[in-house]
Amino acid sequence: MDGREIEIGHADKILFPDDGITKADLCMYYRRVAVVSLPHYRDRALTMHRYPDGIGEAGFFQKSVPDYFPGWIETTTLGKEGGTITQVIANDAATLVYLANQGCITPHLSLFRTGDWAHPDRLVFDLDPSDDDFGKVRRTAKRLKDLLDELGLACFVQTTGSRGVHVVVPLRRDTGFDQARGFAKRTGEVLETRYPEEVTLALRKKRRGRHVFIDYLRNAYGQTTVAPYAVRARPGAPVATPITWNELASADLGPRTYTLSNLFRRLGQRDDPWTDLDKKAQSLKSAATELEKICIRGGLGRDS
Repeated sequence: MDGREIEIGHADKILFPDDGITKADLCMYYRRVAVVSLPHYRDRALTMHRYPDGIGEAGFFQKSVPDYFPGWIETTTLGKEGGTITQVIANDAATLVYLANQGCITPHLSLFRTGDWAHPDRLVFDLDPSDDDFGKVRRTAKRLKDLLDELGLACFVQTTGSRGVHVVVPLRRDTGFDQARGFAKRTGEVLETRYPEEVTLALRKKRRGRHVFIDYLRNAYGQTTVAPYAVRARPGAPVATPITWNELASADLGPRTYTLSNLFRRLGQRDDPWTDLDKKAQSLKSAATELEKICIRGGLGRDS
């Protein structure tokens, strides 16, 4: 595999107790899905969500590369407050398998590519419900898409494998993180004003009620989002799955419809819906001007 031999330690260790899914199963999944997932992973700093003892025990997030990782693992050194941090880059299948062997069930990715830390090439809206009513998520995502269409912005969607969805706007790298986050917040404010019965930007969970929270705060330098085709540490081993907007409209679809066990059946029936995502990269500049007009017409005042 990519010229590497990786010995799976404790291959029969059960990582998902209710499903009998082993470490070997997880490693094989990431090996097989790499042909589809790697274009979305390449040249992005990766954060590991590790569960070395399986999902029945507490996991932990790890950004920095441990000293014992082999030298062939690609890395990038990024600036952070007070210094630097060296993180993994998954540019090949062997790296994904090695990480799975380390108990990394879920990789999370930066919103920028290496070589240009200051400019994101993704804008992400994380639609997070307060309950398991996925219908509200579906409606909110469609309303968000309608607004982004109004602004002339192409957008893509994926289930998160948890409870919500991510709506992703591919960007040209001509906007900084502060501007991108400000745009995402203003977009959320418009939706909150138009649909106050179901949408909220309240940061405190106790203030959200049963609304769908539009998390715009992920659009920051140090933040990450769950990687496409990443397995989530939940019973059933659900997978964060790129889907089409028509699929999202189906009442049969849920946030955990696709799993480690059935994902390849899906991929055998249809291509990756995000294949052309990078080709749709766009600037926020004209959209931001139009968004501000919408905000003013809606009584939101000027963005400070």
